[in-house]
Amino acid sequence: MPDSETNQEIGLDLDPDPGMATEINAVVARARAAQAIYAAYDQAAVDEVVTAAGWAIVDSDNNQELAELAVADTGLGKVTDKFLKNRRKTIGLLRDLREAKSVGVIAEYPEKGIIEIARPVGVVGAIVPSTNPAATPINKVINALKGRNAIILAPSPKGDRTCLRLIELVHAELNRVDAPTDLVQKLPSPVSKAATQHLMQNVDLIVATGSQNNVRSAYISGTPTVGVGIGNVVSIIDETANVARAARKIVISKSFDNATSCSSENNLIVVDAQYDAAVSALIEEGAVLLDQANRARLQQQLWQQGHLNQNLIAREAIEIVALAQLSTETDDATRILLVEENGVGKQHPPRLSIWAGEKLCPVLTLYRTADFESAKQLARDILDYQGKGHSLSLHSNDPSRALDLGLNMPVCRIIVNQIHCYATGGSFDNGLPFSLSMGCGSWGKNSISDNMNYRHYLNTTRIAYRIKANEPTEQDIFGRYWKQYDITPATKA
Repeated sequence: MPDSETNQEIGLDLDPDPGMATEINAVVARARAAQAIYAAYDQAAVDEVVTAAGWAIVDSDNNQELAELAVADTGLGKVTDKFLKNRRKTIGLLRDLREAKSVGVIAEYPEKGIIEIARPVGVVGAIVPSTNPAATPINKVINALKGRNAIILAPSPKGDRTCLRLIELVHAELNRVDAPTDLVQKLPSPVSKAATQHLMQNVDLIVATGSQNNVRSAYISGTPTVGVGIGNVVSIIDETANVARAARKIVISKSFDNATSCSSENNLIVVDAQYDAAVSALIEEGAVLLDQANRARLQQQLWQQGHLNQNLIAREAIEIVALAQLSTETDDATRILLVEENGVGKQHPPRLSIWAGEKLCPVLTLYRTADFESAKQLARDILDYQGKGHSLSLHSNDPSRALDLGLNMPVCRIIVNQIHCYATGGSFDNGLPFSLSMGCGSWGKNSISDNMNYRHYLNTTRIAYRIKANEPTEQDIFGRYWKQYDITPATKA
């Protein structure tokens, strides 16, 4: 999922009232009219529109307003981190798109006689979560506009006001460059499950980020869908790692925006040789290790009837201590809470526990294993429980370890020696596309395994010319096979 399971849950058996359906149909009609105009824009004009939409949130005054509004309305995360995320993710995305071709001929392969042409998909419906009610929508808006599409946002009810304000700011910039404002719209307020369902059934493409119920509903809506999977990042510190550097990066990542990101670490596995040093380094960086009594108390408070307590998610560590009435000592330097654990999932004795899942708050589960091989197996067990397909973090100075994980673990990203919540969605010092929506492949029941990007918002037409024939003989294809297995074919072409 990348953002979190905090959307409204969409049901496919719901119908909006006739008035609401008429209103949504009108929104879609306006989007189609605007997109028909926009489809005639050349690359330079499209890139100007994309830049305009980006400036709507990167402008410091606008960004500050949106960050404050997001936290005030959702109660999730930190204003300072929302501001940084809004800016960093948008600047990074604009960097990725700066030289990208998305209009007309985008590639030619003379040796194959192939010409590729980028075409719009039409009207995009975007399901966006409350955890990032400005950063995720603008990412989808910019990618959609890059492909000459219109887009209609379906925000979480908690993020509705932030999304509305974002669209107002985007419209101001679209007016500045004389582009149709109906290219970017949202569902009428108040947003409902039935309204979101109706939108999904009347657009040309759905891009879904948020709860897995919503993603699954999008997949079975009958409309082509690009959806993403649930996060539950596992991090490994092996015996070759620089423990101090690893601890610093992990605490930064886990505390950023109060761990609202699906890319925040939830489980840390440390090999025995480094365990004590790692715990000390984490404490030095602002972690607090809970004793068994406080661990039990936090477990009772963090999960209510099997679900995460909405009053504790996305809170500061010191707030969680107070709200859960823990007896541990904390101060303003406290950034994350540590819980030691041996098990992995729930309902499966003897080694499984609820602590292995995503927690959506600055609480990190610690595991101690004998060596790297046992760490790999434990990581696989955790991912089988939750988060398969998303990503895995490795702190190591042995390059072979990352390759080992990449060849064997059921994840689409191995992030090596980096601040994971920054790096997995693209960073200025790695080559992944900037995105807030991470595909998890077949492991996460997704159709994509890369970071959702502008290419997922395009149709591609291919022109094929005749070229010199390249038809192999049976001998070319099967000759080595025949020889290896002593086969004498009846006829050799």
